Amino acid sequence: IVEHPALWERVRGVAPRTVLIEGTASGNSGAVSLQDWLRAKPGPGWWKEAEKSGAEGVATYVYTSGTTGPPKGAVLTHGNFIAEIEALAKVFDITDKDESIVFLPLAHIVARALQFYHLKIGFTQAFAEGIDKLVDNLGEIRPHFFVAVPRIFEKVHERVLSQVEAGSPLKKGLFSWALSVGKEIGCRRQEKRPIPLSLSLQHLLASSLVFQKLRDRLGGRLRYAVCGGAPLSKEIGEFFAAAGILILEGYGLTETTAAINCNRPEAYRFGTVGPAVQGVEEKIAGDGEILVRGPVVFQGYFKKPEATREALTPDGWFRTGDIGEFDKDGFLKITDRKKDIIVTAGGKNVAPQNIENLLKTVPYISQAMVHGDRRKYLSALITLNQESVTHFAKHSGISFRDFRELTKHPKIFQLIQAAIEEKNKQLASFETIKKFAILEDDFSQEAGELTPTLKLKRKVVSEKYQDILSRLYES
Repeated sequence: IVEHPALWERVRGVAPRTVLIEGTASGNSGAVSLQDWLRAKPGPGWWKEAEKSGAEGVATYVYTSGTTGPPKGAVLTHGNFIAEIEALAKVFDITDKDESIVFLPLAHIVARALQFYHLKIGFTQAFAEGIDKLVDNLGEIRPHFFVAVPRIFEKVHERVLSQVEAGSPLKKGLFSWALSVGKEIGCRRQEKRPIPLSLSLQHLLASSLVFQKLRDRLGGRLRYAVCGGAPLSKEIGEFFAAAGILILEGYGLTETTAAINCNRPEAYRFGTVGPAVQGVEEKIAGDGEILVRGPVVFQGYFKKPEATREALTPDGWFRTGDIGEFDKDGFLKITDRKKDIIVTAGGKNVAPQNIENLLKTVPYISQAMVHGDRRKYLSALITLNQESVTHFAKHSGISFRDFRELTKHPKIFQLIQAAIEEKNKQLASFETIKKFAILEDDFSQEAGELTPTLKLKRKVVSEKYQDILSRLYES
């Protein structure tokens, strides 16, 4: 099935029988319009190849996001998807009475797996009009669950903290109290400890006075959200749990047909991606890399035999490229991408994503990229949360013509410096940020700095701002 005749011309050599969503093909070419196909009863020839293929037949090629190199086409079979969907059905208590919403790119493996999961379970699936209309769509659909990437939750978290910062001392105090009560409740639920009646009553009050508005913005019926694609900060997971919104973090790759680990509604730990799903074997290699084997692992990369040999061991273990560790109960914690590990001039190994996630909990910081491979110390590129920083400037008597002028203002630099110094207290000395630069613009897809799932393209960002980075290491 292809969109239009121009695409048909590109695939006709390998797909002689094709449905065109738009337009028609000339002559007796084997391609029919969608309208003609729907009017006719397809003959057995259309599905002959599909019937022959069975579970081992190739279902699709899904291309990787390209954060660590050129995108590669992961060859996935019907059997890969069947194994994944059966595993997901064991994890989540979703029924055909539930409703959800999709706003991830439909070419991404998580969205692909979610579409097949939808077909198996039969819940109602809505499609967002766009990321800019997501909040409105959530209010319309009122989903019982949805799947998102960390950046969505980070931006909601930023917005809430910005609004708190702009409030009166009384509102700030009320929010602080409600958050502490919610976190205590969340901690007890996670550890399955009893909740005293007095704490439960405080939580009911905090929930109705402070957090109900946030839950309503997400539709008001949300049982939980599922998060994947990149690490979610433990602090953000705890924040949402305190507000009565459970985020279940999972882990998977294109090459594993999406999830291979996931927290469960009845068993979860913030800061981890949960235990392995059904049918998946995992182990940690000597260098800390996570290795995976099982029916969800792909068949290789399309027309890239060398890359396939590098990715798969002779006995079928897939090298994920991620570094991780298990706790005593089998919950997996991802510490970083193997290729992203920074080795300082002093020989210390540093996981930049952990530091970046910590920095992004600062209300004034939108995004951060940590730098410092083979350098004497770590530095960072910082982008600002426009709403929070603008509010700070107005209430601090800082005059400015536009936001870009604010990114260069000495008082804003001092504000970010103080925030980074405070976060440095939570890090080992070799992990601390010694110098940083504030960028005029946030990282974006349009500028080629983020993938469609909003993951940072480190190589692109490093090359684009190499002059700024170099100056951070001048004496």
